[in-house]
Amino acid sequence: MQALQQSWPGELFVLGDAALLQQRAALLRLPLPPDRILHEPLAEPVEPGRLNPANAAYVLRLLDRAAHGCQSGEFNAMVTAPVQKSVIADSGVPFSGHTEYLAQLTGTPLPVMLLATDTLRVALATTHVPLRRVCDELSTDRLLAILRVIHTDLRERYGLDKPRLLVCGVNPHAGESGHLGREDIDIIAPAVEQARMEGIAATGPAPADTAFTPSSLASADVVLAMYHDQGLPVIKHASFGHAVNVTLGLPIIRTSVDHGTALALAGTGQADAGSLIAAIGHATDLARRHKH
Repeated sequence: MQALQQSWPGELFVLGDAALLQQRAALLRLPLPPDRILHEPLAEPVEPGRLNPANAAYVLRLLDRAAHGCQSGEFNAMVTAPVQKSVIADSGVPFSGHTEYLAQLTGTPLPVMLLATDTLRVALATTHVPLRRVCDELSTDRLLAILRVIHTDLRERYGLDKPRLLVCGVNPHAGESGHLGREDIDIIAPAVEQARMEGIAATGPAPADTAFTPSSLASADVVLAMYHDQGLPVIKHASFGHAVNVTLGLPIIRTSVDHGTALALAGTGQADAGSLIAAIGHATDLARRHKH
């Protein structure tokens, strides 16, 4: 609701149950023009902060509606609010996150999660997988494909002529010449080398504790972290509540917030809309650049 009080270039619409949105607007004493709402009905009434698996299908319908609208040209971009993954899983629908769901919906073989601020971009080679499975998820071919997606989208969507990609190692000290694991030598380094042969300005594998130092970041447009908690703590420390989650590789523009649902704040008016506002602004910028 707070984000709708901003002035935006272009038209901003909200997908959701019209009665629910008007009820929340009245509760927070914020205006919500009815012509900004695209109605999708709830299955059952809801209370702020209380989860109901009966409405899981409603949440997925909102994602379907937004994605299909972007694919058809009705919308220029979609911005997603945080979703409670557990309540969708409790309804019997396997759901690991927006990124994976939208990739399946759009037929995208390899989506890449990117977190972005004004000064830092961090992409992830793996997303929502247990730490013990990270190395099993990595392969030279997969990493090379990820580097291609990042390179292409930074060129085409961000307007960077020759984006510089800094690739993290997966082991401490990037494997310490194989003494702390050979994945960096056998998997990551060959992917970086092949990317360079294709004209992609990639370097690494670099120890993560070196990659995220100011001097290293000054010579990179994006850092590719190997797993979720290698990259996200850094960007959240740098700009929590104002970073933007972008899905690269999709045929549509999709941005989101950098945080979870904060159920305890639902309906209180105390939630910080900073990341949502940033996500809307980021999507607007990407859509404008794509249009031109």
